[in-house]
Amino acid sequence: MRQFDVPTFYQSPIISTVKDARETTDPRKKDLSPSVIDFGPVRFKIARHFGFCFGVEQAIEIAYEALEENPDKRIFLLSEMIHNPHVNEDLRERGIQFLRTTSGEQLIPFEELTPDDVVIIPAFGTTLEVEQRLEELGVDTESYDTTCPFVEKVWRKSSQIGDDDYSIIVHGKRYHEETRATFSHAKEEGPVVVVRDMEEAEQLAAVIRGEKDTDFFYDYFDDKYSEGFDPATDLRRLGVVNQTTMLAEETAAIADLMREAMIDRYGESDVEEHFADTSDTLCYATNENQSATKALIEDGADVGIIVGGYNSSNTSHLVELCEEYMPTFFVRDAEQFDAPTEIRHFDVHDQTEVNSENWFPADDTPVDVLLTSGASCPDALLDEVVRKIVSWYPDAKPVEEALAPFEETADDEDA
Repeated sequence: MRQFDVPTFYQSPIISTVKDARETTDPRKKDLSPSVIDFGPVRFKIARHFGFCFGVEQAIEIAYEALEENPDKRIFLLSEMIHNPHVNEDLRERGIQFLRTTSGEQLIPFEELTPDDVVIIPAFGTTLEVEQRLEELGVDTESYDTTCPFVEKVWRKSSQIGDDDYSIIVHGKRYHEETRATFSHAKEEGPVVVVRDMEEAEQLAAVIRGEKDTDFFYDYFDDKYSEGFDPATDLRRLGVVNQTTMLAEETAAIADLMREAMIDRYGESDVEEHFADTSDTLCYATNENQSATKALIEDGADVGIIVGGYNSSNTSHLVELCEEYMPTFFVRDAEQFDAPTEIRHFDVHDQTEVNSENWFPADDTPVDVLLTSGASCPDALLDEVVRKIVSWYPDAKPVEEALAPFEETADDEDA
């Protein structure tokens, strides 16, 4: 796979050593067992897959190229490039201005742009309407387009099934940037409706089976369907695509539910006429990270720490996976805690920051810490978490000693 030029300050001595060793011993990425960094009184179990994915690394490389190649021009990001505050703040400090918030609120009017300005399209992509508006103003929307290739893959699949007269069901969060973009592209090719989760999918399945009527559909899915959507005709043939950061297993379950609803309505012999197979739209990185987190959970730990931006969808799903099995804390970085006694972390259900006391079982040595991060989180932030927690143990092994097994593994393979 292509290697991207990611700034060195996003990389990390500890995590990079672990990743390099795993890459050496498992280049095909088939072994999902966690890596264990043993400091003696505290051990960190690191997920096999986590951190910057292909699409994020591509976006970061393009954004920093834009800065380097246009020192005398105004540079704008359409919105947050990725959902990580550290990355976005660094870009701001380097002079990049943000045109919109992640929810679509305008910060700088498009009318203030000129053809000489540089505009970076974020990794989530953008809507056709925004793209058209920028082009009307003479703004180049192609040179620094960081849209993730896997998001574009979803758009292509949406186009394909729309061209084949299927309606498009998008599994996603309706106002997430990526889903807004996918909705915009998909509705050009066919009728679209967005479902957030299995609960909403069950309601849509009830409409497909004829158990609930058109009025129910319009009320329940208000603002989640494309203009002119008619459930009486537009739910006869459909395919499911997803916001790439959603839980892959939930997307698969929703697709299965839609297929079963079609069988209930039209019979199994005709199901292929009514349901399109779209399983190939799942993002490999999202899938890998979620599978690695499940393997991490199965290995067991006393406490889980998930690092990432609070508005990161893929990170929040890792939190949801872990919190079913152990006390789990979602933090932006190591500054969210100073001691085992108190931590400030994010509640993904209430969407608020909360304080928890006596969160870390420091006296129950050795403590096993599950540690992973979302696809938009720099590895350097995990380094800081490791170093801070290790500092609570005066008798902990030095970092160099704890990392020695990983360095020896890499050296043995090189020999």
